[in-house]
Amino acid sequence: MPDRGGDPEIQDLSLPELRRAAAGCERCDLYRDATQTVFGKGPAPARLMMVGEQPGDQEDRAGEPFVGPAGRLLDRALADAGIDRAQVYVTNAVKHFRFTERGKRRIHQKPNRTEAVACRPWLLGELARVAPELVVCLGAVAAQSLLGSSFRLTRHRGEVMDLPGSTAKVTATVHPSAVLRAPDRDEAYEGLVADLTAARGVMA
Repeated sequence: MPDRGGDPEIQDLSLPELRRAAAGCERCDLYRDATQTVFGKGPAPARLMMVGEQPGDQEDRAGEPFVGPAGRLLDRALADAGIDRAQVYVTNAVKHFRFTERGKRRIHQKPNRTEAVACRPWLLGELARVAPELVVCLGAVAAQSLLGSSFRLTRHRGEVMDLPGSTAKVTATVHPSAVLRAPDRDEAYEGLVADLTAARGVMA
């Protein structure tokens, strides 16, 4: 895979080596307040790779991606779409939790462009090692990390495209947390399942 903003030294690491190296990442300031780096998890190689935005509060504490409410909803949506969650590699575009404190609560804050760019070498390293057939971006931050800042989820949701610099295809849908916030949660959930079902069809 071409560099596309990655780090040649990182690209040459195995997945376990990437995980160990990312644990000490100080490429942006997010490491100062986060509990730990939350690296991807799943089989490698894997036919399907899912990329979210960043770890949330529970993920930050556990050190694993998609273990909080959004992760549980994703697990259910994958099952309803006929996708075996155990065969999916899941990760985030940004590996540290960005938040503001409000009393005892840590409130999620969207990563900025600088933070996403700083984390991109880890994501590209994962892509190179996982070698997926299809990447599903969950939300705009993930999609823009791979497809550029001009990508608009509202315009391109569900489209299947070539992933630049890779043999993989890529598509984008909403992040599960957006389903949890939706005014009509049932309708939003059905839309997510439909997108994931279509994604499964791409790999058929």
